[in-house]
Amino acid sequence: MTAHPEIHIPLTTLASIIGGLAVLFVLFYWSIGGKRAKRDSFRTGDPDWSVPTIDAYADRSSFFHQWDPRIKIVSLFLYCFMVVSLQSLCWSTVAFTISLLAVVACNIPFARAGKRLLAMAGFLSMFLLVVPFTSPLQSSETLIYLPGLPGFPFHTAGFFVALLIVVKACAIALMMEPLLGTAPLAVTLQSLSRLGLPDSIGQMVLLSHRYIFVFVNEITRMYRGMRVRGFVPGTNMATMSAMGNFFGMLFVRSFDRTQRVYDAMLSRGYAGQFPSFVRFATTQKDWAKGALWIMMGLFLLFIDRMYGNPFF
Repeated sequence: MTAHPEIHIPLTTLASIIGGLAVLFVLFYWSIGGKRAKRDSFRTGDPDWSVPTIDAYADRSSFFHQWDPRIKIVSLFLYCFMVVSLQSLCWSTVAFTISLLAVVACNIPFARAGKRLLAMAGFLSMFLLVVPFTSPLQSSETLIYLPGLPGFPFHTAGFFVALLIVVKACAIALMMEPLLGTAPLAVTLQSLSRLGLPDSIGQMVLLSHRYIFVFVNEITRMYRGMRVRGFVPGTNMATMSAMGNFFGMLFVRSFDRTQRVYDAMLSRGYAGQFPSFVRFATTQKDWAKGALWIMMGLFLLFIDRMYGNPFF
């Protein structure tokens, strides 16, 4: 039986590590909270129902904005599939760095991409917590024993596998900003339609993205009316009853609004398709950009298979 290197961490060391992480978290939360308090000082105290717009920065100019949407979608999708196929942490980190540079190059505020990563943090952190303790034992890996968990060693190989998944997921999530945020949503959906996406799916996505803001505005107006009438949320049956009536009325109003919207579309001649006013024109520069990204993905995949991971 092969002996595996073992590391036993004392309780004091573990407590110091956890305490340091807690202090860093508190400092980060305090800095973010201070900025948020200054920003919210002019608000009324109502909850923030705002929804980020996918194509809020589509009118800017950058490497990705001036790219034919059809070739951009195909090229970046192929690149993302190649990133998923990477097997080493080193080259996955390189792909993550490329995604960061792409977000910077597309002239979109990085805070927007940061929110996307923050939304994934809770799910991805579970990989880092569960996989190292449940992965099968690998040859020549180091086992770390934590105080209070003698029968559940921390597998370093499992940790690197979880870290590989997290890095690749973040790299692909960052690429969604250049892919979806550098062209109007209607143009992106029409490009997908030209590539074979059924028109009905594109229309549903476009209408959902358009009217979700209408429904959010309806939520804000209804909630403000409840607060004006003296509603104070709490953990009691009265609050549960009021919120139940709130969501029930929202559902009824949303259904009525969708019916009126559909009738209005029919009265304007809707027959299953939206009129298209976009004229796509592909140039050699667009093909060159697509070839660049595909070659970049192939290079990462090739060097990953040939040389593996020189660091881990």
